[in-house]
Amino acid sequence: MKRRTLLLAGLSGVLAAGFPGAALAASKAEQRAEVRQNSQSILKQLYRLHPSAKGLIDNAAGYATFSNFGMKILLLGGGAGQGVAVDRETGKETFMKMMEVQGGLGFGVKKFRLVFVFESKEALRRFIESGWESSAQATLAATDGRHGAAYQGAVPISPGVWLFQLTDKGLAAEATIKGTRYYKDDSLN
Repeated sequence: MKRRTLLLAGLSGVLAAGFPGAALAASKAEQRAEVRQNSQSILKQLYRLHPSAKGLIDNAAGYATFSNFGMKILLLGGGAGQGVAVDRETGKETFMKMMEVQGGLGFGVKKFRLVFVFESKEALRRFIESGWESSAQATLAATDGRHGAAYQGAVPISPGVWLFQLTDKGLAAEATIKGTRYYKDDSLN
């Protein structure tokens, strides 16, 4: 029991240390500015890797960007992240958090970024208002199901919602968001 408690404490400490934005910001405004800056950096990386993604996002009802850090030690793993969802029509921002839980044998640390693209206002609203839990895993090069067109590098994760997953090495060949929960950040909204 003591060993398990130490392992959980160590996992929590590493997640807190590696979590983007874990540094104590002096104010709510500074924390928001950091999330916005991360969001712009994520979008720039995506547009550099896939210039066509800019057109997809420009024509979408909204998008959300997240910067995540996760780790796995033996049987336990998890991750945490921050992000912002943006309504393209109104420009309204909703600051959000994410939490990931993993099981199974393994060891490692990962840092990745996510960009969700919402084709409809309803899909964006559901994501923001209801939070979202996922166990999705998909391989890239999917089509939109209506026009036969592919959104290069994006994966459909639910009706009207597409996901890009970026790593330090570029676009991930597989998007995995297993056991992940997205929800409003009450401290920043």
